[in-house]
Amino acid sequence: MEIQLFQHHPVIGYTFIPNLKTRIEHESGGYLVGTNGAGFRCEHEFEKAKTDGIFRILLFGDSFTAGDAVSNKYRFGDVLETLIPNSEVYNFGLPGTGTDQHYLVWREIAREYEHDLVVIAAQVENIRRVVARHRLSATASGKQVLFAKPYFELIDGELELKGVPVPKGAVSPDELPESEREFVDQGGRMLWLRSLVNKMGGPIKDIAQRVSGYQPLPEYDDPNGREWTLMKAIIAKWTGEFFTSAIVMPLPIYHYIEETASSDAYRERFRELAGLPGVTLHDPLLDYLVVPKAERRAFRFAADIHPTPSHHRLLAESLAKAVRSFVDGAVEGAAAK
Repeated sequence: MEIQLFQHHPVIGYTFIPNLKTRIEHESGGYLVGTNGAGFRCEHEFEKAKTDGIFRILLFGDSFTAGDAVSNKYRFGDVLETLIPNSEVYNFGLPGTGTDQHYLVWREIAREYEHDLVVIAAQVENIRRVVARHRLSATASGKQVLFAKPYFELIDGELELKGVPVPKGAVSPDELPESEREFVDQGGRMLWLRSLVNKMGGPIKDIAQRVSGYQPLPEYDDPNGREWTLMKAIIAKWTGEFFTSAIVMPLPIYHYIEETASSDAYRERFRELAGLPGVTLHDPLLDYLVVPKAERRAFRFAADIHPTPSHHRLLAESLAKAVRSFVDGAVEGAAAK
């Protein structure tokens, strides 16, 4: 039986079903998913007012942040709470979504909650998702279907939201009009090559990617490209609405962690965001690269590319270094009053 995890949302596309508790089968042996009353995978029930003495962080992202493949307690947001005393993380992560939808989560839901800091965990593949209007998915039986998503267009320098209200239900790829097919996020490029090297696995796969010059995200190569221009505009508009500080943290995919592809382009693009008012860029890649290369393969599962508990732990420790400066500043400010 297929487990239902999500419910329709007319603007965001979907959220988790509220108050859900279930176990998901997985190659790791399975993991637990628990959601709160607001429809997010978070151990906290969301309260609008902060508790005195507690540093509250709002965390946004996709499946890497929501924690696909691991139980709640192993996710980097939850681990971060154990590393930062007197902190709480409100996790607004949603699997399969892009930075555009994360901004809509903020706008439609999260901005109502008092907070001290916002963390935008931008999994680098989101550069492809922000230009998509449909997301390719698969049912439990393996059938491929398409779900519509909201999207922004940049018109005369202004962001305009399109595709809302988001239609309910899925459609077959064959039903999609020809004019819309270039706007489908299929989860990657050069699918024939990915299929081939994934079957090879292990060292042979790594060699194939290096020899082919495979670059999983060439969209970052052009600083004036449609994809990056749109993603940068979304993040700039979003962070411009904050009354608190924000950390933007690009999450690398395994090609960059294991150095089978160059990370130079995406890192250069994200450095452009460091100039946005109130924004701190935290690039965790260097913390991955100090780990011996032979050990980095353990940061993803044998088949599933999602982060393992050790990966989440490293990411939490990396992010904690950036968060502590804001916590210390808040403590000093409170002491001065």
